[in-house]
Amino acid sequence: MDFQTGDNVVHCTHGIGRVLAVEEREFFDKVIHYYMVQMSDLTIWVPADENLTNRLRPPTSETGFRQLLSIFSSPADPLPDDRRLRTTHLQERLEDGRAESLCRIIRDLTAHRQNHSWSESDGVLMRRAQKALIGEWCFIFSITPHEAEDQLGKLLLNKKN
Repeated sequence: MDFQTGDNVVHCTHGIGRVLAVEEREFFDKVIHYYMVQMSDLTIWVPADENLTNRLRPPTSETGFRQLLSIFSSPADPLPDDRRLRTTHLQERLEDGRAESLCRIIRDLTAHRQNHSWSESDGVLMRRAQKALIGEWCFIFSITPHEAEDQLGKLLLNKKN
């Protein structure tokens, strides 16, 4: 995947950003291309290696994002009862950085909470997934975080009813 200077991208951990530069750097006699990506308050260097597709992706299209929102009305996947297994399972899903995964994590944790108590890591993972999804939602539809959070809350509330 080739990104150009000025392209908007989504980083699997840090969310939405913009490519500021593409540079070559030499380490141990090996030349590696890097993308310099500016997030709201952070600049990161992302290597353009075999793992790039797991780190950076283009933002979801408006149509694609609207389709993803239907995930919230679909049946939740059961999560492991064991807190450690659940955390590992959710972290693995979160690491792919896809908007689809974020929607599924939020849906599944919301459903899990209806019948189980949450661990601290459940709350941390939920906040992380929501923050990433809200960031992309705001970017795609040019709305405020409050508006995106409100829309997400309505989707989750409709799921419970």
